[in-house]
Amino acid sequence: MIRTCPSCGKKNRVPSEHLADVGRCGACQAALPPVDEPIDADLALFEDITGRSKVPVLVDFWAAWCGPCRMAAPEVHRTASAMAGKAVVLKVDTDKHPELAQRYGVTGIPNFLVMKGGQVVRQQPGYVGHTQMESWLQEAG
Repeated sequence: MIRTCPSCGKKNRVPSEHLADVGRCGACQAALPPVDEPIDADLALFEDITGRSKVPVLVDFWAAWCGPCRMAAPEVHRTASAMAGKAVVLKVDTDKHPELAQRYGVTGIPNFLVMKGGQVVRQQPGYVGHTQMESWLQEAG
């Protein structure tokens, strides 16, 4: 995954297994903090991150037209921020990537998965708040 250095603006390639780690910019050597916001995932990025992450991954299956999904978006973002360094948060647009939704039996959205080591450890359809999402990730960690 490509991450932009907050200090110098240079782009850095960060392997999926290190998204929750503090790294260093290849250009200016400034600290690259862990990912602290949801990552929009396509099929390849989803496979890479869920298969290689050393920390739990929260996956939010959503769509732009879905009212409850829009209500959950700030909660998902808050979870990504609060769990930076301890978990990674992905967002999968079910309209753009229906094959992923089908693979995980997503019939209603929002729908949340918690994955660890490439395996689903929890699945929950419907709106939930950030405290519940954080609790799931802590249990999986």
